[in-house]
Amino acid sequence: MFKNFKEQLSHWVLRSVRRLSNRLTNRQLMALLAVVVGLLAGLGTCVFEWLLHGVRSALVTWFPVDRAQILYLIYPAIGIILATLFVKYIVRDGISEGVTRVLYAMSRRDSRIASHNCWTSIVGGATTIGFGGSVGPEAPIVLTGAAIGSNVGKMAKLNYKDLTLLLCCGAGAAVAAIFKAPITGVVFVLEILMLGITSASVFPLLLASVTATTTALVFRGFDPVFAVSLGEGDAFLIKHIPLYALLGVCCGLMSYYFTSINSIVGKFVKHIPTQGKRWLFAGVVLGVSIFIFPPLYGEGYEGMTALMHGNVAALFDNSLFFKFSNIEWVAIVYVTAIMFCKVVAMATTNASGGVGGTFAPSLFVGAFMGAIVALVCNACFDWDISIVSFTLVGMAGVMSGVMKAPLTAIFLIAELSNGYGLFIPLMIVAGVSFAVDYTLDRDSIYTKQLRMRGELLTHDKDQSVFVFLSLEELMETDFIRIKENMTLGDIVHIISSARRNIFPVIDNFGHLLGVVQLDDLREDMFKQDRWGRSITHYMIQPPYKILQHEQVQSILPRFEENNTWMLPVVDKENRYLGFISKSRILNAYREALVKISQ
Repeated sequence: MFKNFKEQLSHWVLRSVRRLSNRLTNRQLMALLAVVVGLLAGLGTCVFEWLLHGVRSALVTWFPVDRAQILYLIYPAIGIILATLFVKYIVRDGISEGVTRVLYAMSRRDSRIASHNCWTSIVGGATTIGFGGSVGPEAPIVLTGAAIGSNVGKMAKLNYKDLTLLLCCGAGAAVAAIFKAPITGVVFVLEILMLGITSASVFPLLLASVTATTTALVFRGFDPVFAVSLGEGDAFLIKHIPLYALLGVCCGLMSYYFTSINSIVGKFVKHIPTQGKRWLFAGVVLGVSIFIFPPLYGEGYEGMTALMHGNVAALFDNSLFFKFSNIEWVAIVYVTAIMFCKVVAMATTNASGGVGGTFAPSLFVGAFMGAIVALVCNACFDWDISIVSFTLVGMAGVMSGVMKAPLTAIFLIAELSNGYGLFIPLMIVAGVSFAVDYTLDRDSIYTKQLRMRGELLTHDKDQSVFVFLSLEELMETDFIRIKENMTLGDIVHIISSARRNIFPVIDNFGHLLGVVQLDDLREDMFKQDRWGRSITHYMIQPPYKILQHEQVQSILPRFEENNTWMLPVVDKENRYLGFISKSRILNAYREALVKISQ
């Protein structure tokens, strides 16, 4: 029944688009579709927020603040188990690492995202975070918005370029709606999803972000995500520039810790043999961490808001250390411990089957880093450093380093807090943090694995084209294989029906021993007295062997280095698979360049 409804809806959308396309130009049509995507993404964000708020309210809002709660030990494990079972038995597809999946869809799936992602990420993310999973809601929302854009584009039968634009409109609209920050939604797409900056792309993106933000304001009210305003004591002072530079360095180092620990924990959990043991590991790590440090529960917005108001004591609510909240050095140690544990809790949640992102955790860690610098300066030197301003600026610092997106970080914090008075320190800290972290690791938390696999789109069109090329698709396999025990006479009979002038020589197990070229046989192939010679007499070693799954951009230099136009492809055991030619790569490159060209 649902399938029939979906088909009918698709046909109706297609008919409507065709009627509109006869009356509107392509730009006008894309602008209209961008508004539709923005509206749907905004509504999806509202549904996610309502669902998340409902789950959390039912579980934790009734806890007395002056007592530790034993339920913190079991809530996160329940949430991860429910999310994992939902993904395994209902979704039957991966929905974690939302931003990375969007980037992968753009590079490897022609910007096509499965239709179930329009709602499954909402359910999985709300379940994980509502039960205490220490991750952020942004990645599920971004995947949801991108899926909405992709599926609207698919229903409208758009080409790759327009479909990618609509996907980006959905992702940007989702970011804009969840933070009520339309400028951030636009900058997020341009900086992280790396959409080309043209009038044809920016205008639909603006429309989608504004539409989604307006929808969020209508249904969720005008209250900012972080209700904080800067007072006179929080204003930017020239004399604090060295401290902001120091904070930038600290944020850069913390960003590197963030991405490194995320990778280490992910690999560790991946090697745990069974899902049950992963649940047990995640339950223990998260349960104990949240029981000791309650601000680790969920995305942690309450803890960030408390710091922005300078209310460090609120972080001790429901904690074992509640009665020590007024001791300055205890507060510094407590805040520092929370900051480092947040990264471990986030990585454990995602790696063990939870559904969430790293967007909010990077803001959380940055807020705590900024607060620590301010608290230490005030405690050790008796300076009057604003915890509010350093908390806000620290958020931009770590986010800039982790996501390699300084502009997104700057505009997000400025929009969230109306903190445009902090623009200069935001730029200093975000820039320094980005530079420090980029020196240590040039990839963001979203792009590391994609770049290693050669699946990352970038603003460099020459490099992006290679993302669309696959060695398996370009490899030619119609070469006649000959065995090492064959003679020249055997090959003479084979040549009469051969279409190629090169022959791979293999053993009984398929291993590549060498190649025989037709030019090397011409002199003897008409002399029957030499037909008894072993074919290995004419065999030569190829100048280079291409490994299976090797990235295409790394193959081209091999042709130049070895002055050849054809190279064999083998697997790790040296089993012959086929040949790859330079001309085939160049032809495919030209076709892909046309595909992504403006």
